[in-house]
Formats: sequence, C-alpha cells, structure tokens
Amino acid sequence: MSDNIITIKVSTDENHVPTDIVWSAEGGDIKNRCAKAMALAMWDDKDGATMNMDLWTKDMSVDEMKRFVCENMMTLASTLETATSDKGHAEAMRGFTRELAIRIGVVDANEEDAEEISSKSK
Repeated sequence: MSDNIITIKVSTDENHVPTDIVWSAEGGDIKNRCAKAMALAMWDDKDGATMNMDLWTKDMSVDEMKRFVCENMMTLASTLETATSDKGHAEAMRGFTRELAIRIGVVDANEEDAEEISSKSK
C-alpha cells in the first residue's frame, strides 16, 4: 500500500481573505500549482455528513466563479453516475446544470456551447 500526499497552501490578507491558493500532489507529480478557487468535499463517516471547504481568491472574477460552479456541478453528476450507476438522475443534474449555465451566461444558448460545459467535466 502506498500513501499519496496532497498539500494545499492558502495565503490570506489581513482580513483573512485568500490571496493565493497553491497545491501539490506527489502521486500526480504536481508541484506548486496555482489556483484561483477550490471546492473540497469529504464524507465524514463519524457524523454521517459532508464536510466542505470552498475558497476563492479575491482576484477571481464573477464570470470565472459562475463557470467554476457549473463545471463542479457537472463533475458531481458524473460522480453520481459512476458511484451509483444512476444514469437517469445524473442526466437530470446535467440538464439542470446546462440550463443554469445558459441562464447565468456561462455558455450561450446554442447547443454547441451548452455541451461544452459537459465535456470539460468528464
């Protein structure tokens, strides 16, 4: 058995607002990669609940945040399908996310752009 270590370093300003997010993953050969945002969710077996950590730097634009959220929702739909084989509900999530992405201006209403948000999260 091997261990993989993932580190996340968050620098903040005087008001504790993130200014830099830098992460490394030994197993993935990633070292000091910068990010503007992160969303980490972990299942806490003891409490039977999800623990979340959502952070974003102050230089992340509103448009980038909207796209980040939509891409994460598509990723969660794929996770649901892979983990449970529940294709129907995963497709429902994808449909809702496509509609949301169009409504908030992440993608244009034409089908090609709406499908783009799906393909990036698979």
